[in-house]
Amino acid sequence: MSEEKNIKAQAPEEAELDLNEQRRIRREKLAKLQEMGRNPFLQETWPVDHHSKDVKDNFEDMEGKRVSMAGRIMAKRNMGKASFLDMQDKQGRIQCYVRQDAITPEEYEIFLTYDLGDIIGVEGEVFKTRHGEISIKVDRLVLLSKSLQPLPDKWHGLKDQDQRYRQRYVDLIVNPEVCDVFRKRSAIIHEIRRVLEEDFGYLEVDTPILTTIAGGANARPFNTHHNTLDLDMKLRISNELYLKRLIVGGLDRVYEMGKMFRNEGMDRNHNPEYTGMECYMAYGNMESTMEVTEQVVSKAALAATGSMVITYQGKTFDLTPPWRRLTMSDAIKEITGVDFAQITTDEEARAAATAYGKKAGKELEAEELAHWTRGKILAEMFEEYCEDVPGYLDGPVFIIGHPVEVSPLSKRDPQDPRITRRFEAYVNGWEIANAFSELNDPIDQYERFKVQQAQLDTGEDDEAHPMDEDFVNALEVGLPPTGGLGIGIDRVIMLITDAPSIRDIILFPTMKPVEK
Repeated sequence: MSEEKNIKAQAPEEAELDLNEQRRIRREKLAKLQEMGRNPFLQETWPVDHHSKDVKDNFEDMEGKRVSMAGRIMAKRNMGKASFLDMQDKQGRIQCYVRQDAITPEEYEIFLTYDLGDIIGVEGEVFKTRHGEISIKVDRLVLLSKSLQPLPDKWHGLKDQDQRYRQRYVDLIVNPEVCDVFRKRSAIIHEIRRVLEEDFGYLEVDTPILTTIAGGANARPFNTHHNTLDLDMKLRISNELYLKRLIVGGLDRVYEMGKMFRNEGMDRNHNPEYTGMECYMAYGNMESTMEVTEQVVSKAALAATGSMVITYQGKTFDLTPPWRRLTMSDAIKEITGVDFAQITTDEEARAAATAYGKKAGKELEAEELAHWTRGKILAEMFEEYCEDVPGYLDGPVFIIGHPVEVSPLSKRDPQDPRITRRFEAYVNGWEIANAFSELNDPIDQYERFKVQQAQLDTGEDDEAHPMDEDFVNALEVGLPPTGGLGIGIDRVIMLITDAPSIRDIILFPTMKPVEK
């Protein structure tokens, strides 16, 4: 029996009824079962000893053996005194053959009232039908849970994207490829942890999500209030400053993977609640964290797909280390022709940016440009003119040479103190990682925080780092030379699983409530 025939045969029972009528009928069936003393919701367990894929993959050893399995009815076809159904468990689907004389006429009549979506437990013998389909010949069948909501039918399915995200539990049932994505997500996260711990010796730690200062990144926080302490608090936008405190304390290699919260826009690459990973290596530097980045991402791809070469939306990316290095100023020169190596003053940078903006028909904001320094203009030109060039940052590529003005936590480059020892990793034009040779000079750090605090106080930059005096105090105790790295786990998962939107790889993405 094919799955298609199953569903076609079952569809007329409910397809012509409206949703409310279907629900009413299912509740009436439940009431009758309860009247008979067969309330399915009183069932507590079922002795599952096999699953669908394992049975199919090992049929030669399984044929004729008795199994006990459980799952959801996804298709059903009545043939008089015998019926076929497709049962879906965590591994996939398997056909079950139910005969009246095998489970008794009384049980068979009750079984005929079961609906698509009902959860059952079965026991029986593994066999192959005349059409060659591996099946279970059922001699015991028990309703374990009654589905009171009809599932989307085979032909229309759950296609509406908004509804899929809101009702992920239904999406997982009716769209098997969605389950595959989240299994890969789990494999990716597991492999990232394995690489960090086994290959590089990092220790996993937990740091606060509720904080009084949302430091460590330039982003708007979510604000909340602690009633007992009568204290305004924020959800963390980064865990960086806590993790570096642990390096000061002597935990030489630490990492944390968990939720971050940024009260900002939402698009295909951004969700306000997302999974990030940050790790810090005492006595490491920018180059050390480049190696960690390459290994984490490439091995995660290998674990989930079997290859370090991935395809995303028709484009192929080879994640095999080593990755290309490119300075920010060289990137700007390649795209715009503006050579920042020849620009030494803020005035020259403003003039060059204005001239190129007019030529390109895409000018930087004149009012803001008037207050920007050479370094800030360099960073803005890269973001405005390089990041959006199709294919230019497909990578994988490390962009290095970030100006001090946009890198408040990074160590200055001893060869050029205007820039920092920092990189951003790009794949498919997306920034997937950000890393520094960490700033460990408490005096320099304090001065940078003062500048950013002033920008916050005046409203010039409402995403700047606020002053964290305790963190400066920790640096005064002594932070060893340290390499720090942050990876956007969700973006990496998007790339590896070929997901078009970040919402496709987050089980329950942030959604606006449905208006009633």
